[in-house]
Amino acid sequence: MSKTFQRRIENFECLHCGAIVEGNGFTNHCPCCLWSRHVDIFPGDRSEMCQGLMEPMAVEKKGDGYRILHRCEVCGTERWNKARPEDDFGRLLELAQAMGTP
Repeated sequence: MSKTFQRRIENFECLHCGAIVEGNGFTNHCPCCLWSRHVDIFPGDRSEMCQGLMEPMAVEKKGDGYRILHRCEVCGTERWNKARPEDDFGRLLELAQAMGTP
């Protein structure tokens, strides 16, 4: 198991909202609903046995962009992921407002 990033270009169907997502090798969550899936121990390795859905719990500004905190519904693992330009910005704002972020 490598601790280095492994780029994988994979398309997938979101298990939360059903959207068909075209991966670009950096895609780690659905750009429509922002949900993810717990599939990696290290980015891109696909070695995680849990496979649980990861709910977007928080969003924060980081540098010139944003990042999303995901929490696994099965095991409780939390991970920050970069928001991507193709993400639904309205959903990012809804998540920020739900947190009470101005």
